[in-house]
Amino acid sequence: MVTFVDQVQVHLQAGRGGNGCVSVKREKFKPLAGPDGGNGGHGGDIVLLADPQVTTLLDFHRRPHRNAENGGFGMGDFRAGTNGEEMLLSVPIGTVVKDALGETLIDLTEPGTRFVAAKGGLGGLGNAALASTKRKAPGFALLGTEGWSGSVTLELKTIADVALVGYPSAGKSSLIAALSAARPKIADYPFTTLQPNLGVVQVADHRFTVADVPGLIEGASEGKGLGLDFLRHVERCSALLHVLDCATLEPGRDPLTDLEVIRRELAAYPVPEGQLPLLERPQLIALNKIDVPEAAELAAFVRPELEAMGFRVFEISTVSHAGLRELSFALAELVETHRAQTVAEAEDRPRVVLRPRAVDDGGFRILAEGGTYGTVYRVLGEKPERWVEQTDFANDEAVGYLADRLQKIGIDDALVKAGATAGATVVIGPGAGVVFDWEPTMTSAAEVQMGARGSDQRVDQSGRRTSKERREEYHERMDAKAEARAELDRERKAGLWREES
Repeated sequence: MVTFVDQVQVHLQAGRGGNGCVSVKREKFKPLAGPDGGNGGHGGDIVLLADPQVTTLLDFHRRPHRNAENGGFGMGDFRAGTNGEEMLLSVPIGTVVKDALGETLIDLTEPGTRFVAAKGGLGGLGNAALASTKRKAPGFALLGTEGWSGSVTLELKTIADVALVGYPSAGKSSLIAALSAARPKIADYPFTTLQPNLGVVQVADHRFTVADVPGLIEGASEGKGLGLDFLRHVERCSALLHVLDCATLEPGRDPLTDLEVIRRELAAYPVPEGQLPLLERPQLIALNKIDVPEAAELAAFVRPELEAMGFRVFEISTVSHAGLRELSFALAELVETHRAQTVAEAEDRPRVVLRPRAVDDGGFRILAEGGTYGTVYRVLGEKPERWVEQTDFANDEAVGYLADRLQKIGIDDALVKAGATAGATVVIGPGAGVVFDWEPTMTSAAEVQMGARGSDQRVDQSGRRTSKERREEYHERMDAKAEARAELDRERKAGLWREES
């Protein structure tokens, strides 16, 4: 039975936005009183919340699929659809959120931090919102967009001030039970601890947390034992406490050899960029089980050599509690020093500069892609892709509205600069997208380039006649009528035809 999970993949589906409504208001003596279609509601977001009351990702292991509520459809009489309810997912403090490619999205290290992991879709506008002085009664509405869908990886890294590291059965679980109110499982066989345990230690006015990391063995950084799965829980600790077993009966083991192996595995573990390597952090050594006479003798024998290596050494017993008070004060001193240093570094941290989007940035880009059937011009950008998704292509008026929106942001001009000609294949969006046969609009500067060099078809092909042209046309028409009457008179005089009485 799974009781602890520190890494899980979650599949998220945010809510879809509701469609806008097409409706015309009808009243007595006013059968067509104007559009009154309401907007669709927005889809619900999926939000991750760092909650101190949550300690494991077990719930996501059991239910990895999470779907937020969809937005309601718009209705007549200006009634908007309901917004989808936000789905709030509580995760432990110290959870790292990664995308499908393994890139870190956010590190939830502070209680109450919220992160929108899946954004809900936008609701479509109803025809009442689309009405304008030029389009007084729209016969279409915008569709709602799909909410974000995909997978994220949640990885829990225990946040503690001090990490207890050492071989299996070195007494780490007994030590955390003696220092705090934590009650981990304690037994006389290796790998008793199968999950990290947290304990809160109170020493005078100082309070700090201690993490009992499952036992490490040689090759842990390469995947042996349980170390590779739980070394990540050491990353966030400000100090390390090496718990060395002075009463082990295993051949070839002694405190000095155990310390060398553990330090080698800690050095081989890669920490994230910007974090201090594990072996460069403050380290103390606890020689455990001195309540056993042979262990006390061994501790006294190896202590001078360990101190010569630069370590502060404490001889302790989790059974008799010998040396635990001195060890607790030493750990509290290291933690307070690290906290003061962290505050100073936070004050010197450079400010985050938010730069607005460039003025000449149209919010889209065009890529020319070669293929078997010629060049395809792909339009990528948040606005064009969203507008295409909101368009009902079964409605000609809605398609015309889409063409107006695309023309206003300068897509026609950009296509001309990219080398597109009339009839070229244009795809909006990634992948299959939506395919169009591009026809430049008359209001765009693209038409200038479609004609002969040096000509402007907007002027040359103007259908409006001048007064001089109308006068000349009138005179030509009158002259033609006079000539027709004269021709008839000549034929009558020649006897070609006569009037019947």
